[in-house]
Amino acid sequence: MITLFIHITFFDILDILLFAFVLYKIYMLIRGSIALNIFIGIALIYLLWLSVRAFKMQLMEELLGQIMGVGMIALVIVFQQEIRRFLLVIGSRYFTINYRTRLFNIFRFQKKSKPSLNFSSIEVALKSLSEKKIGALFVIANKMSLDNYSHIGDTLNAQISSRLIESIFMKDSPLHDGAILIHDNKIVSARCILPISDRVDLPPHYGTRHRAAIGMSEFTDSFVIVVSEENGAISLAHNGNLHYDVGIVDIKKALEEEFQLI
Repeated sequence: MITLFIHITFFDILDILLFAFVLYKIYMLIRGSIALNIFIGIALIYLLWLSVRAFKMQLMEELLGQIMGVGMIALVIVFQQEIRRFLLVIGSRYFTINYRTRLFNIFRFQKKSKPSLNFSSIEVALKSLSEKKIGALFVIANKMSLDNYSHIGDTLNAQISSRLIESIFMKDSPLHDGAILIHDNKIVSARCILPISDRVDLPPHYGTRHRAAIGMSEFTDSFVIVVSEENGAISLAHNGNLHYDVGIVDIKKALEEEFQLI
């Protein structure tokens, strides 16, 4: 009589959960891009190699083994952009929070209050820009630092004002091209260039602003608001997802989770 014993430890479960988490993150990074098809093809070749090894087919095992060996170098070349994005997300999204402040608040046994955001002025500007069908791009920083993007544009460090925002995005303004970055309840800079998402599954009516909003939300934890120049639709991008043509109320609810709106 053969008895099958399966001994599962805590570390086995942790190993499975971590493996699933890594696969999920890889999928979220390459979804919608041509890299997903390449990844599926490589996974099929790897499964075929495992099957060949199990059946001890020496010639096929040797051939596929050589392909897998050389394939590791090819993977770095083919997926260099995705690997760069993966490392950037890990290094910035999860490790750039001000831990000194967090530890200080923990030892003081104080609950960290939400940062303030003058959303009332942003709301007035959004309604006006939408009615006039003036294209606009707002980036509201969350926990991550956006210094790498703010330095590209023109430094303002101005208080948030609806009239200032409208004047920035007027077509005759030299600052209208690009995005404005809002941090610590101030307009830090304008005319900032954002990374463009390379996803191929996006609807064709998404313009450069919408693709830039998605790209910025993929690399950072910021909230990105877009006003369409074609139809005045207001959209919100966060965590790599774009919520197209949403209302001001929906944007306000999303921001209330991270900010104290005033």
